[in-house]
Amino acid sequence: MIFVIMRFMKLGSKADTFKCHGNETSVVTELSCDVVFYVEDAKFQLHKFPLLSKCGRLQRMMAEAPDSNDFEMCDIPGGSEAFQICAKFCYGIVITLNAFNVVSVRCAAEYLEMTETIEKGNLIFKIEVFLNSSILRSWKDSIFTLQSAKALFPWSEDLEIVNRCIESIASKASVDPSKVDWAFTYAQAGPSSGQQVLDSSSPPWNGIQSRRCAVVPKDWWVEDICELEIDLYWRVMVAIKSIGRMSPDLIGEALRVFTYKWLPEFSKDHTLLETLHGGFGTLSGDFAEKAGKYKLLLETIVNLLPIEKGSSSCSFLLKLLKSAALLGSAHSAKIDLARRVGLQLDEALLTDLLIPSLSHIHDSLYDVELVQNIVEHFMMQDQSPPLSPSRVERSYERRKTHSAEHLDLMESRRSTSATHSSKLRVAKLIDGYLAEIAHDTYLPMVKFIALAESIPDFARPVHDGLYRAIDIYLKEHPGLTKNERKKLCRLMDCKKLSMDACMHAAQNERLPLRVVVQVLFYEQVRLAMAGGFLLNDLPSNVREILPQKDSAVKSVKTVRSEDEWEAVHNDFTVLKGDLADMKLRLAEAERDKTNMRQEVVKHSKPKGLCFLPSTPKLFFGKIWPIKIHSGARNSETLRSCGSPHSTNQLEQKPNASRRRRHSIS
Repeated sequence: MIFVIMRFMKLGSKADTFKCHGNETSVVTELSCDVVFYVEDAKFQLHKFPLLSKCGRLQRMMAEAPDSNDFEMCDIPGGSEAFQICAKFCYGIVITLNAFNVVSVRCAAEYLEMTETIEKGNLIFKIEVFLNSSILRSWKDSIFTLQSAKALFPWSEDLEIVNRCIESIASKASVDPSKVDWAFTYAQAGPSSGQQVLDSSSPPWNGIQSRRCAVVPKDWWVEDICELEIDLYWRVMVAIKSIGRMSPDLIGEALRVFTYKWLPEFSKDHTLLETLHGGFGTLSGDFAEKAGKYKLLLETIVNLLPIEKGSSSCSFLLKLLKSAALLGSAHSAKIDLARRVGLQLDEALLTDLLIPSLSHIHDSLYDVELVQNIVEHFMMQDQSPPLSPSRVERSYERRKTHSAEHLDLMESRRSTSATHSSKLRVAKLIDGYLAEIAHDTYLPMVKFIALAESIPDFARPVHDGLYRAIDIYLKEHPGLTKNERKKLCRLMDCKKLSMDACMHAAQNERLPLRVVVQVLFYEQVRLAMAGGFLLNDLPSNVREILPQKDSAVKSVKTVRSEDEWEAVHNDFTVLKGDLADMKLRLAEAERDKTNMRQEVVKHSKPKGLCFLPSTPKLFFGKIWPIKIHSGARNSETLRSCGSPHSTNQLEQKPNASRRRRHSIS
């Protein structure tokens, strides 16, 4: 606990002779009261002489109505309490001024014209001395005074009390933390933070805590100014930023603490989300007023966000964006937040990216267009540095050694690879997002495809996540036509699916037949290449389908008609069986290979190493059920390879072995 002693000032020396009876206040003296003032609902029975000697406004009022003894002052700032303090000052009765009432008394004194021209050492002069010498020099009192000034607009604004408090708070917040010697509230430091705050075990002395072994954190001021209302908070933050001593990270942290204190997390309130989905017209007047207040608060926070990248976390920005969508904030605020989120989208979490949609045009649950806008901002940012220095730089770096230039090039490549890795993370994030929004039965396929296509091809080395999202969408939208399903599946590249994804896709009845056949085909080719089968040994019709290195060959595309694809339907069951059988044969071949290696180890002669199959066709013959010419002869050769004589025979005829190409049908 931190003890704070508030600054105060006492004026006057006489005892209090004011007596209150309900709403009536009178002065207990030997002289009878000769004037009555009505302030709000209170009635004051006073004497003319002490008031006229210090209040210029009362002099003018009584001069304009000399025959009247009753006067109304309903518009006096501060109300009856401030008027009573001013009246006691006129009588010389002891009054106490502090940070909570000094603004109201100062405004009331200005209203009553208690200036130096009326009497030297009048109330206005004494209050100004107290403000400048005590209140504005105290951190806590400046905040309390600024809070009390809010209810006295425009008087407190015209008297420059608000501006002076803001300048005092901003200047103290920008002081070097090592020079902070006043009490403050700091509830963010934990046992593991390594920070020590003011020592509260020792008693305070004049409101200042002991600084024994105390280290003031950089964000010591954040907690205290969170007590201000949003309009005053905005002005204080603008003043702090204008001084220019505060880092963007601290500004972002202050905005985060203020937002979490005053802005509810609407996304966790399911009832409120359903109510807001119907628009603000169905809300009660009280809640609509609160929603408007939160909307103003959020838009103010967005305007105060630093422009520097990374000054606020991506999670915080996405929560602001989600609240902006729920509250129906201005389009400019949402676009600004989307741009900020796009600069650091690789730090986002999937749960924060699920932004609800309140649009009455579409019934989709999530704002997919906003997320697509975020992805576009991320992809458009220029993060990659040039790989070679410019001509101007080269003119100044002609004496740089080759090793130094090599280091610069490697550093540029590191930066580029970091950017590439961030795009890989974003692609994985968007694939997960697509899988989540695919459950929405009202999501148009056009939006799904547009968001999936916003990720470049190089950012998706594996299409398992995309396949999962497409499969969920097909499951949740059974009414799609055949052409729509084909269009959706064109997003997926079957060659980039993993083994598990291929096994799942081969048995997926929701996929078009063409996609299933492609999956089975590429899976068999992958198994063939994994088993050591040469590309030239594949059938000619298979080689035509595989991607070629020659650009001329790439331009030639074989377009098969629908009748040809439907004809494959008869072999669909056979392909699935072949896939499973090939995996078994591959496992058997691996076991045989391991056994053969063990046999080689048992032989002491180096020539025993020839027991391993030197030709991929001999090893692949165990897993590829095809017709190979002279296959029996090769098998006999393999079985007879255990003797040194057979080994020499194989070594003597390498060219003949290469000339015999086995045909595959």
